[in-house]
Amino acid sequence: MTEEGRNQPEGPDFTQGVASAEVSEGRPLLGHVAGEDAVMARQGDAFFVIGAHCTHYHGPLAEGLVVGGSIRCPWHHACFSLRSGRALRAPAFDPLPRWRVEQADGKVFARERLPDPAPARRKGAAEPRGVVIVGGGAAGFAAAQMLRAEGYDGVLELISADSAEPYDRPNLSKDYLAGSAQPEWLPLRDPAWYRDNGVQLRLGRRVDSLDPAGKRLTLADGATLSYDALLLATGAFPTKLPTPGAERSHVHYLRSLADADRLIAACAEARRVAVIGASFIGLEVAASLRARGLDVRVIAPEEIPMARILGPEIGAHVRKLHESHGVIFHLGDTATEIGERTLQLKSGATLDADLVVIGVGVKPDLSLAQSAGLAVDRGVLVDEYLQTSAPDIYAAGDIASWPDKITGERIRVEHWVVAERQGQTAARNILGAKEKFDAAPFFWSQHYDEAISYIGNAASWDRLEISGDPAAADCAVSYFKGDRLLAVATIGRDLDNLRAEVAFEARIGAEPPESIE
Repeated sequence: MTEEGRNQPEGPDFTQGVASAEVSEGRPLLGHVAGEDAVMARQGDAFFVIGAHCTHYHGPLAEGLVVGGSIRCPWHHACFSLRSGRALRAPAFDPLPRWRVEQADGKVFARERLPDPAPARRKGAAEPRGVVIVGGGAAGFAAAQMLRAEGYDGVLELISADSAEPYDRPNLSKDYLAGSAQPEWLPLRDPAWYRDNGVQLRLGRRVDSLDPAGKRLTLADGATLSYDALLLATGAFPTKLPTPGAERSHVHYLRSLADADRLIAACAEARRVAVIGASFIGLEVAASLRARGLDVRVIAPEEIPMARILGPEIGAHVRKLHESHGVIFHLGDTATEIGERTLQLKSGATLDADLVVIGVGVKPDLSLAQSAGLAVDRGVLVDEYLQTSAPDIYAAGDIASWPDKITGERIRVEHWVVAERQGQTAARNILGAKEKFDAAPFFWSQHYDEAISYIGNAASWDRLEISGDPAAADCAVSYFKGDRLLAVATIGRDLDNLRAEVAFEARIGAEPPESIE
């Protein structure tokens, strides 16, 4: 095929019309409008033409699902309104392009492009005069963005201990660390967005104390802030190992952009890397450092990586995948001492290591909530609306422990998309929406050219069912406790994962995303 042929848009030209019978309910049709990729979707007798690519990571919406009045991306489950193009659920925030549609003589035609939707201003709800968000990660940014998208025009301040403006943290251990993502890709918004939308950023600042009765915050530098509504999104910090030598300068943890930059700089002088921990973060780091050409060894106490979370079948496949890319595993073992250029293992083995990365999990940052007297039990306790035990204080993200309808239990998870969606729900509830948080938890993990998608939450399970073959990177694994389905993990079956999300929502009677418009 010629270069010119490869650049031709796929599918029908929607300006020339498509027979309505060719557009199936539930599945979008790929085509184009004046050379721009687009999809046509159907909801009963109504038809819509919108952009073909998710505004998060450019996922192919033609391979997604149409559910009610929304379309969902197969990669990371972003959700958009068919009618307005608005991004209804994270991880996407920007709307899709859309075109006016006409029907005539049994055909559907795309006409002129329509303007982006205006902020969805709520009417009748009493709004706070000032909102403060503590935390500049996924939940904090998503809340700030949603408040402005909902038309809130009061004072809005975001306090972050991080010195960088909110950025795409999942990328740090993946493409950014691997060297295939440029620094300018990481910010969730251009600096001008905060200025233009009146979001006052206080970066590199820590909150020392919170007075819920007086609705006042005191920062570590002595400054004080008052609020009418407060969102706590303080996130988590890496679990530190007490291993002798863990304080050495060539030992790294990866949580922040600054951490990633220090690790990338250290890679220039390193050849051999020891990664302590075979969890998602540890193995994503291993894959990224292999992409940089470093010799990588992974040390972990479990016999099969990630078997506790994903089961032995997927765990064995992930191990073989990494081994096929040159990673060497030391499983059933632990590090007992980190030397200047060596790592001593419990088994007695000694490994050469110019660089050590520790990735053994994180702990929620509950200190501010605890000192303020909020109800805490392994997380900040929130109700179904994400409100804490104190009036006008909400919590979202890694710190929030909420009543989950899928498991029937109170849970706390450390997933990026969950944090963003909770930030969005908290923002709408700050504005009086009374919206329940009932989205099924979702995360993804990237290993070389394979992605694992996981929907639901199975902290423990007693039975799993496998469809397909994990070794062929084509499978769906369902996790049960008794007869109750708790989660579904897929490799190479993005549509199955989306369908599982929709099934979970139907089972618990979740409010459809399009109803938030």
